[in-house]
Amino acid sequence: MHKNILLYKAMLQHFAGDPRRCQHLIKVASLAKEIAILEGADAKLIDLVEAAGFIHDCGIVAGEAKYGKGHCTGKIQEQEGPAIAQKVLSDLGYDAESIERICYLVGHHHTYTSIDGLDYQILVEADFLVNFYEDGLSKEAITHTVAKIFRTASGKELASRMFAL
Repeated sequence: MHKNILLYKAMLQHFAGDPRRCQHLIKVASLAKEIAILEGADAKLIDLVEAAGFIHDCGIVAGEAKYGKGHCTGKIQEQEGPAIAQKVLSDLGYDAESIERICYLVGHHHTYTSIDGLDYQILVEADFLVNFYEDGLSKEAITHTVAKIFRTASGKELASRMFAL
């Protein structure tokens, strides 16, 4: 079975009983994969961003255990997530290079000032596209964020079509 399918199943188990978070990871992974394909990425990058989409919020459970439900900020997710991601990805047999990069993305996916690669950009854009809807952001807020953060033509196009910008 493909490693990303196993990762998907592991993350559904990680968030068992929390359908909002389960649906969030599915949507982010799907959009990340779509953006990567539309941007002409190679198969390795497509798989990497899909995996990052599935696991990017894995630190929430540990963060909420430490700070209480509803008190897990993006920074806490970035602090708690990489160690969890490292273990899960290692257990599933991901290669060391992919693990290192995915853990980096997990540890930075709420940091928008140091985006250092197409994979990072795609993950951020996919996460925003899902959060815009899930958080009920205004058209004005979405337009501002897309202008400030989005860099891929495909991410901008998806935002424009989804939210009639």
